[in-house]
Amino acid sequence: MLSKVAVALSEPLAMFEFGVVCEVFGLDRTMDGLPGFDFRVCGAEPGKPLRSTTPGVTVTPDHGLDALLDADLVAIAAFHVSGLDNPENQPIIDAVRAAFDAGAIVLTVCSGAFMAGAAGLLDGRKCTTHWKYVDQLAARFPEATIDPDVLFVDEGNLITSAGTAAGIDACLHLVRREIGSNAANAIARRMVVPPQRDGGQRQFIERPVAACSSESLSETLQWMNENLELQHTVEDLAARSTMSTRTFARRFAAETGTTPVKWLTNQRVLYAKQLLEESDLGLEQIAGRAGFGSGALLRHHFQRLVGIAPTEYRRRFGSSSEGQHSDPAPIG
Repeated sequence: MLSKVAVALSEPLAMFEFGVVCEVFGLDRTMDGLPGFDFRVCGAEPGKPLRSTTPGVTVTPDHGLDALLDADLVAIAAFHVSGLDNPENQPIIDAVRAAFDAGAIVLTVCSGAFMAGAAGLLDGRKCTTHWKYVDQLAARFPEATIDPDVLFVDEGNLITSAGTAAGIDACLHLVRREIGSNAANAIARRMVVPPQRDGGQRQFIERPVAACSSESLSETLQWMNENLELQHTVEDLAARSTMSTRTFARRFAAETGTTPVKWLTNQRVLYAKQLLEESDLGLEQIAGRAGFGSGALLRHHFQRLVGIAPTEYRRRFGSSSEGQHSDPAPIG
């Protein structure tokens, strides 16, 4: 049972991610029949205002780092990762590690994973962070196994979440795991958020066309992208690039990091996402324009690469999803 919850703050902290932890664990909801938490906002120097990434906004922790040591949960709010090398943050890193060794669960929001990594908590474990920081996290902590697609990773006494709102998913998951579904659902209702979201952060990631230094391949890639509705073969593409099939395949992999088939599929899904967002075309029409040939094939590749079905993607990101959410146009 979670009882004592401590938030470890460092400069410059991100207000929204900090607010997520406060909203789930810091508000008194005992009048609604929910358990109360001994909620502590902790910093290296209690009473000293900490800068945030929002200009003109500071947060003043009431507690020092000693308040982490007997906590059931230590939450690490997001902060600007450049601050990780600030010597002033070393006592926070040490306190997080000491709390973890004493039995506390550690939960990170967004870039808070870097603090957990500095404390040695990511080595040999699965974790995640905001997709923007995945490569940076992997370079800094090579012993960690990073999943860039999911909203959060539960490793028992370590929970890491992806960017921003994914912290809500991780916090509600922990409440559900430790206290029960009724409590998690009640908090979600008060926050007006779904108690569980499907899909991962893949649905929010833009996948641009890979840069290509080869002039002949650049022209071919541009032509492929402008003619996604056509059916392409490696033989035809090699001929267009005036190369043998074997040379073309080798050069393509070297320049783009993938195969022609995978590259085409990614670009077709990107185009399908655009049409789902901006048009009222049905699924079969979108499949034809994107080069999939059938709605079934589009559904298959879309679910695999984006993590949710095309209908759900349109509901979330289509032009009709703004404001009061009118019913999405049917897409088959």
